[in-house]
Amino acid sequence: MVSGMPLKSQADKLLQRHKQLTHTEMAKVTSHVQRAQDDWILNTVMIEECDIPFKYKRKKQYKNLKGQRVNLTYYPDRESVAGMELEIMKVVRIKIA
Repeated sequence: MVSGMPLKSQADKLLQRHKQLTHTEMAKVTSHVQRAQDDWILNTVMIEECDIPFKYKRKKQYKNLKGQRVNLTYYPDRESVAGMELEIMKVVRIKIA
């Protein structure tokens, strides 16, 4: 605590700096796919009761998150696949809850 106020979490600091970000806690992962793309591992996560994929990159493969509850910080984005525009969520921060 600093002068009677609790310290802000990393997610709170990100949300304060970047107004377009959204933070969701305790979201249940229904699907997690990892695939190589250049020097990165592209991760796609589907969340319970949400039809939009959440995507993020890592340098190394990560354990499967299917069935886990996670805290996500993300923003909406668009991706073109086979000439079709699809809505996606770009993950800035993901952490197992």
